[in-house]
Amino acid sequence: MEYIRISSIEDPLFRSLHQLMTEVFPPEEVLEFSLWKEPLEDPGIRVFAAVHEGEVVGTTEYRYYPDWNVAMTDFTIIGREGLGIGRFLAMSRLKDLQALAAAEGQELLGMFAEIYDPYRVEDYAFGGVKPMDPFVRREVLSHLGYQRLDFPYVHPSWLGDGEAVTGLDLCFMPGDEERTSLSAGLVADFLTRYYSVLDSKPQSWHAMVEQLRSADTVELRPL
Repeated sequence: MEYIRISSIEDPLFRSLHQLMTEVFPPEEVLEFSLWKEPLEDPGIRVFAAVHEGEVVGTTEYRYYPDWNVAMTDFTIIGREGLGIGRFLAMSRLKDLQALAAAEGQELLGMFAEIYDPYRVEDYAFGGVKPMDPFVRREVLSHLGYQRLDFPYVHPSWLGDGEAVTGLDLCFMPGDEERTSLSAGLVADFLTRYYSVLDSKPQSWHAMVEQLRSADTVELRPL
């Protein structure tokens, strides 16, 4: 299996990758095809496809923030069962991020991810691919070391309509397994930068960020 970076919507692999996203995720979670041009060309956004026998069977998008020494996993998609795609993507991503942190003279502090709460999103089929089932994904990510940041989380819809998307938790996988909390200011700064691309955000999101800025730390809880 190959781990191939996609940096243009003109790349033939990207059409397959985008189709995979639309099959797996609900519409409010998927950016329209043409709007991917700038993100793919952004050197800070890393989109990789898992390619097996010429076919895109999985994908992951993530980014590294050297000033905070943290990463964000935007999404991970497993398109087929029985190929070990999940582990392949997770390990390839971690090696890449560790190399990026090392180039900055650092050891990766950790990685954020949004994770569906299966008790709040039971109607999402996620393309009918069992590894993408919210119950399965949550357990896998827990095994990888992700923990839930203990605050009510909401994020703006990627449709750009200003609607609030709920049913997810913001989580963090610390590089140090002994870490039990994260700076609330870091979380607020991260979310502000991460969602700066969306002009329209719900009031509930702004209220959430202000609440974070008024706190010192956010506790990490088991998934």
